[in-house]
Amino acid sequence: MQLAVKPRKVACPGCGETTVYSTSNAYRPFCSERCKLMDLGDWATEKFRIPDATPPDLQDAE
Repeated sequence: MQLAVKPRKVACPGCGETTVYSTSNAYRPFCSERCKLMDLGDWATEKFRIPDATPPDLQDAE
């Protein structure tokens, strides 16, 4: 006897809509291609950045 597995649902990082997180969703963790591309655009325009904790090199200032 197999138990029915409920699909895992998560909030889309783009719009907050509930979406299925499984291989059947080609855009996971996003709900749609639109949300996926908007997130990519935010990274491309540097709206999202990974902070650099390295201090600037003093030789570059000269």
